[in-house]
Amino acid sequence: MTPFHELHGTRPRRAAGLAAAVALTAGSAVLLTAPAAHAEVVDVNYQCKTPIGNKGAVSPIDIKSTPSGGAYKLVMSFQKGVSSSPVELGTGAMKPSALIRLGGADSGTVPVAGPANDKAIPANTPIKISDLSGTYTPKGSGKVTFTAATLTITALGTTTTCTPANNPKPSLTLDVKGAGGSGGSGSGGSGGGSGGQLPQTGPADSVLALGTLGGTVLLAGAAGTLWLTRRHQRA
Repeated sequence: MTPFHELHGTRPRRAAGLAAAVALTAGSAVLLTAPAAHAEVVDVNYQCKTPIGNKGAVSPIDIKSTPSGGAYKLVMSFQKGVSSSPVELGTGAMKPSALIRLGGADSGTVPVAGPANDKAIPANTPIKISDLSGTYTPKGSGKVTFTAATLTITALGTTTTCTPANNPKPSLTLDVKGAGGSGGSGSGGSGGGSGGQLPQTGPADSVLALGTLGGTVLLAGAAGTLWLTRRHQRA
């Protein structure tokens, strides 16, 4: 018979070993189920069409994402200015916005925008673009890439449009899971009309069918009551 002190010393070691194995398994599960994301700073060569002529500048672009329910909040950051103004831009005179192009399992663009400048921008000085933010809602599942696209700057009633000229690489890659289950389609905007919607089959149809049947029975009952009432009056 095994002495009590030996049993007492063996069980804690077994329990510790089991706990370690469970922790390791749980850790592996977390690593396997964690969403994959890859971000890098990419140089974007913006060629801008301004009211006073064409200008160009290279700015490193960074795009970050934060999960928010079934969507992702995107933040696009510019590390250098991309254009300039021949006159000083007072506080609040310049407003930036941009498009982020989707690739991989999704397509289209996501609009992002930022606040107006909180400080005056001197004349002939590179315009520092504030962080631009927007929301991306995946339509399906898979790896989606996010690449800097057109930048638009409005200032003093004018519009400057800047287009990447160097075919930049994606600044962000996400392994997303959309409500649709698999296969991405469309951009972060709302879906199309009901013309392409497939007929529903399932509990909703059953409820609709039961509701229709109940209405038919109710009408039939009302008609029967009316017929009996008229027949009784004639009798």
